[in-house]
Amino acid sequence: MESAKSFRDLKVYQAVREAARLVFEFSKSFPLGERYSLIDQIRRSSRAVKAMTAEAWARRRDKAAFVNKTDEALGEAYETQFWLDDAFDSAYLSKETFDELDRRYDAIGGMLSRMIDRADDFCKYGPATDYRGIVCEEKESPFTDH
Repeated sequence: MESAKSFRDLKVYQAVREAARLVFEFSKSFPLGERYSLIDQIRRSSRAVKAMTAEAWARRRDKAAFVNKTDEALGEAYETQFWLDDAFDSAYLSKETFDELDRRYDAIGGMLSRMIDRADDFCKYGPATDYRGIVCEEKESPFTDH
């Protein structure tokens, strides 16, 4: 298995990206009266999972920052599930659609939790590392650290 070169290579990011796309599509059918409440909130939280996952990747130099940002992404995933509950309770989502989206966010939560548990696998160097002394392999661009 090849290691990730970008946050876009992470399976969790790919899952979050697709889930957020689905949330956006399904929320288009919600009543307009929900535009500034449920629609806005569920879209924001689903997109925040995606953004925070990308940001966690960028913060791999500091394990504590990586864990913190990944934990925030996990919180946003659970918040999205909360908003899915509201959408289902208000009959804006069918049982099948709700179950599919909820299953996706359960899986995303599991992946994010495992990232937190395995932070050492993601955070290659210690916090005191002087990155100026790290030599890139010939194939690697001098503008990346991975």
